[in-house]
Amino acid sequence: MSNDLIEKVEKLRPVVGSHVKRRIEEFLSFKDKDSKEWFSELCFCILTANSSAEMGIKIQNTLKFDGFAKLNEKELAGKLKELGYRFYNVRARYIVEARKYVNVKEIITSFKEPWESREWLVENVRGLGYKEASHFLRNTGILDFAILDRHILRIMEKVGIVRVPKTQKNISRKTYLEIEKKFIEIAKRLEMKPGELDLYLWYLSTGKVLK
Repeated sequence: MSNDLIEKVEKLRPVVGSHVKRRIEEFLSFKDKDSKEWFSELCFCILTANSSAEMGIKIQNTLKFDGFAKLNEKELAGKLKELGYRFYNVRARYIVEARKYVNVKEIITSFKEPWESREWLVENVRGLGYKEASHFLRNTGILDFAILDRHILRIMEKVGIVRVPKTQKNISRKTYLEIEKKFIEIAKRLEMKPGELDLYLWYLSTGKVLK
């Protein structure tokens, strides 16, 4: 149960704690970054849905803001395909549509509550569900949410905290929030923010501390 997971994370603190701290500092530094950096990060999170963080990082490092913001849809799809991305047509379309929110930093920082900003992202940015919206907010320094990807769910299921139906490809909003509540409770017991705990669980699953 949750005690087993807490014990696993506690054992990891001396092993990867310094790596996690550096990554958290990178996220928190986003408050000082410009709108271009925020929009690039939004595109990265659109790309990670049903893909990998490594692939998203590869594309982001290659295309940067100008590629995400200026290539037409066909050109962008072609670049994504060249880089080995599977869903090049649909994600190129989502990124082009997201350009109306190139001022996403201004929008997100205008909300008083982080929960409001997540709801706005899910409702307005095509390609972002609760997982991707939480990922974007964590990467831009808002550490209040759980990023319930398959790695995290697998760990939570393995120790008996949750059970996700195998036939359920995308979990519902209700289920997501129910699982997230349990995740946040574990984070509180560890005296961590949810966005920090995510990095430890990611390491448990993959052996890496990525964004």
